[in-house]
Amino acid sequence: MPCHRAADATTVDVNRETGTPAVLRINFTEPDLARIRLADEPDPMWEALLSLHQLQETRPAQRYAAWRRRVAGRIDREMRPLLALAPPRGYSPDFLTPEAGGGGIEAGLDALRRTPAETFHADLSVLAGYQSYTGRFRALADGDRAAARRLADQLGRYHDLALRPYWMKIRGAVGATRLSHAKELAGGGLDRLFTGLHHSVRWDGRVLEVHGFAVEREIRLSGRGLRLVPSYFCRQAPIVLRDQDRPPVLVYPIDPDRTMPAVRRSCDGPLAALIGRTRAAILAATEDGCTTTELARRLNISPATASHHTSILRDAGLITTIRMGPSVLHTLHPKGQLLLHQ
Repeated sequence: MPCHRAADATTVDVNRETGTPAVLRINFTEPDLARIRLADEPDPMWEALLSLHQLQETRPAQRYAAWRRRVAGRIDREMRPLLALAPPRGYSPDFLTPEAGGGGIEAGLDALRRTPAETFHADLSVLAGYQSYTGRFRALADGDRAAARRLADQLGRYHDLALRPYWMKIRGAVGATRLSHAKELAGGGLDRLFTGLHHSVRWDGRVLEVHGFAVEREIRLSGRGLRLVPSYFCRQAPIVLRDQDRPPVLVYPIDPDRTMPAVRRSCDGPLAALIGRTRAAILAATEDGCTTTELARRLNISPATASHHTSILRDAGLITTIRMGPSVLHTLHPKGQLLLHQ
């Protein structure tokens, strides 16, 4: 049964031929290993889809209880079709989570509006195999552009209601997980990164396995690499898109109670007088390891300002910078450690 949802932890599906829990296997080639990308920010399209799942869970996780109470009663008639597109079990259309969503909600909604008619038709045909969507999505399946715009507007309204008021918390929790995994990648390579993603994940250097997956699946990346997306509303286990022709992505759950670590040390003392408050704060933040984007967010400065100060601190030999794809991880050099703690 094809779907992109992972199995529910209480009802793990099994391989009908062997009677063993199903496994998702993602096969890497040499080029794929160099094209692993860790998302800089939470993906609002994935968070929207997965939060719609959580709204409809019959046995919801306690950690989402307060959010559900605030949001569920405010889903109006216009937004209700979204619930039918995102059932808590089985298949949800891949077109709801375009890759452009990694660039923000507006980019994701624009990509949804521009989805080709044949994609709507193919995905909704799969959905029809699991449930009757009657005539409510017929125009969308037939490629009606007005229907596509209406769907994007509905999802945008839902985002404003259910996600935007909580985005700082979502971003903080996802950011803390991303920072942890970036440090694992820098310190222990892919072995430590992948084994730390989730307890269901196994990695042998070429194949990434997710045990207890909803169905037996085999994915070959074939040089396209893999985008890793930590998610606040992903609950049980990592999930993937059903359509293997689309850019590969692995979305995995985080601990939603995590927050970005605070800068622990006061930046108003002698160190601040010597090198400036902002650079003193950056030194304190990089003791735990921090990317430029995360420094900017935590210190409420622009990324350009964060990059300028880290360059000066790096040139002074106080911090070390490691590039990881589009991001860089800054960590405290032993000389910076001595200065910070003197």
